[in-house]
Amino acid sequence: MEIFRPYGFDKPLFFTTLIMIAMGLIMVYSSSAILASEKYENSFHFFINQSIAAGIGIILIFLMMPIRKPFFQNFYFVHGLLIFSFALLVLCLLMPALANTNRWIQFFGLRFQPSELAKISLILFFASYFNRKKEKLNEFQTLIFPLTVLFLFILLIIKEPDYGTALLIFIICSIMLFIGGVKFKHLCYLGILFLGLFAFYLFQASYRIDRVFTFLSPAKDPQGAGFQSIQSKLAVGSGGLFGVSIGESTQKLFFLPCAHTDYIYAILGEEIGFIGAIFTLLLFFVFFWRGLVISQRAPNFFSQIVAAGLTMAIFSQALLNISIVLGLGPPTGIPLPLISFGRSSLICTLFSIGILLNISQRRGTSRIRKGGFDKSNPYR
Repeated sequence: MEIFRPYGFDKPLFFTTLIMIAMGLIMVYSSSAILASEKYENSFHFFINQSIAAGIGIILIFLMMPIRKPFFQNFYFVHGLLIFSFALLVLCLLMPALANTNRWIQFFGLRFQPSELAKISLILFFASYFNRKKEKLNEFQTLIFPLTVLFLFILLIIKEPDYGTALLIFIICSIMLFIGGVKFKHLCYLGILFLGLFAFYLFQASYRIDRVFTFLSPAKDPQGAGFQSIQSKLAVGSGGLFGVSIGESTQKLFFLPCAHTDYIYAILGEEIGFIGAIFTLLLFFVFFWRGLVISQRAPNFFSQIVAAGLTMAIFSQALLNISIVLGLGPPTGIPLPLISFGRSSLICTLFSIGILLNISQRRGTSRIRKGGFDKSNPYR
């Protein structure tokens, strides 16, 4: 049993999300206006597309928050979404290649990246499976089915190819296994199994090896493989304490590739400076904190695992992107959640936040006394 509290959603998480969306729209326009003018003869091209995605995502949040019956716990919804995501990933491989990759579904001029939806569907599936099998979760045969599903999803995403997203999904699901209570030795076996898979595909593409060596020593090829990493750090460093001001970045003048997507944090650091970069990082830590609070207060095991999984998915992706921009990891093509340009990423991220805010309005009846909140409960 649980109590649903309308308008009792987590306000800090909600307003943190709105602040990051606003920052993202500003930085998307600032970092892409020149590119959009050159390519589309419209400096607002990327800004308009990002605004539409933000609008759709915010509408999703407001539609999901008042729903009393948690649809995301429904067995048929969870498995239907999983099958749908898998079918879209398969369809991606049959679509015409775009920029030598098969990451998008293209339909009537619109594009959607199914790997973004796959993150959510796998988190919901793992939570549903753990909830039904929690008494037998440490029996190895119980883990075979979810690990097989995870393996198939990762394999399809690597085939697109999107090595970085596949690795991120593995990290997210591993964290969920740990939170769910799987023994450490089973996690080690899982790590060895998937490490072999990632190592195999790492050596299947020479550009992936080049990225690793470039990360270790970018100065060896400053005009080639190391160019992106060096320009990214130059952008962050040239911003100083307060930045060169919005719109005044020089690195976005075709010096830094993917300035409005994967490396938007570098432009943010250049234009808003160290203060802006730290403020953005703090926003993600606030998001992480509130997400864990929502997970801790959730009324049942399923909601706790879902809230923790969605929070870790967004936070770990943010840390991974920022680490790459600062030269602390090899490039992987992972966008910065809520900030980088990317309609699929933004809509799916806001859909995840909608689920989090819905969970934040729920409380177990054991926490409530007749006539008010239980005073012994620290979360009242």
